[in-house]
Parts: sequence; structure tokens; C-alpha cells
Amino acid sequence: MAKYLISFPSAAMVVPDGEWDAVVHDAHAVIEEAKVAGVYVFGGGIDESVAPVLVSADGSFAEGGYPWAPQLNGGFTILEVPSRDEAVAWAARIAKACRCAQELRVFQYDPAS
Repeated sequence: MAKYLISFPSAAMVVPDGEWDAVVHDAHAVIEEAKVAGVYVFGGGIDESVAPVLVSADGSFAEGGYPWAPQLNGGFTILEVPSRDEAVAWAARIAKACRCAQELRVFQYDPAS
């Protein structure tokens, strides 16, 4: 089994006024289905009201992330499923619930982690 990251940037989620409650309901329903199916690992959204901190190996830190990298925001879900096809199917269900396309990535297996 592999772990997959299903995610979207904040700007991708364009929801018409009056539909937010339905989106929240539908998204929570899909996550509950993933939990019942035993494939849910973790999920949530980046708290965009809190600025990132870039921490160096010596423990020093500075406000902000990598200056050259795109801003990380939006929501994500991590699922553990037996195949890429199943990951795509779950990503499609999440996309339908969130009303926006989802990016799908696989985590590399590291036996020490």
C-alpha cells in the first residue's frame, strides 16, 4: 500500500455565495467515508493567517518561507490505498465535494520513517 497526497491551492477553490455549507458538508462526508473504509491517514488545511517560519539547521529562524518557492496554501488529504487507480478515484470524490480539481502525488516509501 502507498500513501498519496491529494491537495489543492486555495485559489482553486472558487465557491459561489450560498454554497459553502454544502461544500463543507460534502467534503466532510467524503472524509468520513475514507475513515470508514480505513484509508484515511490525515488531512486539513494550511492556516494562512499564520506566516511560515524558515528554520535553519543551526536552529536560527526567519519569518517567511523559501523566498524563491511558491506560497504553500490550501487543503490536503493523505490516504493510504493499494493502488494509484484507487487514489485517483478518491481524489475524484474529493474534487467533486470541494468543487475543484485535486493534485495527486505519491509519497516515496522510506522503511525508516
